[in-house]
Amino acid sequence: MPTVTILDDYQQVALTSADWSAVRSRYSIDVISEHIPDHDTLTRRLRGSEIVVAMRERTRFPASLIQTLPALRLLVTTGMANAAIDLDAARRQGVTVCGTTGSGNAMPELTIGMIIALTRHFAQEDAAIRAGGWQHTIGPGLSGHTLGVVGLGRLGTPVARLAQAFGMSVIAWSPHLTAERAAPHGVRAVSKQELFTDSDVITIHMPLSDTTRGLIGAADLALMKPSAYLVNTSRGPIVDESALLEVLRERHIAGAGLDVYDVEPLPIDHPLRALRNTLLLPHIGYVTTDGYRTFYEQIIEDILAWHEGTPVRVL
Repeated sequence: MPTVTILDDYQQVALTSADWSAVRSRYSIDVISEHIPDHDTLTRRLRGSEIVVAMRERTRFPASLIQTLPALRLLVTTGMANAAIDLDAARRQGVTVCGTTGSGNAMPELTIGMIIALTRHFAQEDAAIRAGGWQHTIGPGLSGHTLGVVGLGRLGTPVARLAQAFGMSVIAWSPHLTAERAAPHGVRAVSKQELFTDSDVITIHMPLSDTTRGLIGAADLALMKPSAYLVNTSRGPIVDESALLEVLRERHIAGAGLDVYDVEPLPIDHPLRALRNTLLLPHIGYVTTDGYRTFYEQIIEDILAWHEGTPVRVL
């Protein structure tokens, strides 16, 4: 039987999140739970796979990899956009690329949760109480403070709405945001400088592209209040990592909450792991049981539709 390979099933839940019986009747299924960053190792593992399932952007599919997979005919990714896949290279090799719908409100919910956990020091207090301590930190509430949203789009807008429910004032900036677009959401559009100067918490909701890579640099971070926090649940390279490490080490800002990094999984010796004024999550903004159920059910639909010659949700 031809093979379907499921990549990066970190929680080992791919086969229990949906009913794969219809796929099993047609294909052998190989599940890889560990991340394989090495090109040659990944090529050997996928060389005989007719179908590969990718979880978001955990594994990159540049032309150099796609060209080494002669059996590959269908590549399915979660979400309807994946910057880690070279779509032109896939088309040249006759590989169909399909996607799924998104993960609902999971990311905005996580963002607000991270803001509260970061500003109220949940991780530090949890560790302290397990070690026998009691009440070591103090942090601000949200009501009456200002949230700065970088990117008032599909994810930034619901984050703004949730923050407003907590009594926060919301301002926003992106390169093309106008006052007219922000006003219907109860958000005030400001300059980039004003956002970094005036915000008590800054949250980033921009896609990674050539124009947004390094969008937030040392000059921007230097404008932040010493009491302000930065939260990034979008993509690591949007923020200059070296500049962020510097302001965190020197305590020029109060802290940072990160769900995304330049290199994922985060290397074991990465300096971020040693900083106490951070909240670090392993890119779980979209990772919920509900989201996975939607992802894998639609992946199965994609596989079966392609098998029947009528592919759906083609990228």
